[in-house]
Amino acid sequence: MPGIVEQTLIRPSASQMGPITAEKRAAVLAASDFGTRYDAPLDRQSAYEILAKRADAAAGAAEKAEAEAEEAVAMMREFNTARRYSGSRVGRSISRHVTNTTNVADAMSKALIKALHETTGRRIVRGVFGGLFKER
Repeated sequence: MPGIVEQTLIRPSASQMGPITAEKRAAVLAASDFGTRYDAPLDRQSAYEILAKRADAAAGAAEKAEAEAEEAVAMMREFNTARRYSGSRVGRSISRHVTNTTNVADAMSKALIKALHETTGRRIVRGVFGGLFKER
């Protein structure tokens, strides 16, 4: 929104607008309290460098652990093959193949026994035996 125009005073800049000479720069730095503090450049470690170093260390540790695991698996294979072979004959393996020899009759009898153990099965058995052996 437009307002009333008033006369103001503007203070001009106190700094130099152009380049400075080397002698003048040295004189300003010598007179300043911070001149000697910021003369020597510091190259500190950045967060990126720290994280990159950690990532490299973690990758190296993972590769080392993987190599150790592979070596352990190879040693176990050699141990197992050496243990199974004794001289001129081959010994029995520790793991045996177990066959499941259930037929239909076995499966049905197991299901019937399981059903008879439940409450409904008990009621059926009581009803059948009660009808057969009832007093007359």
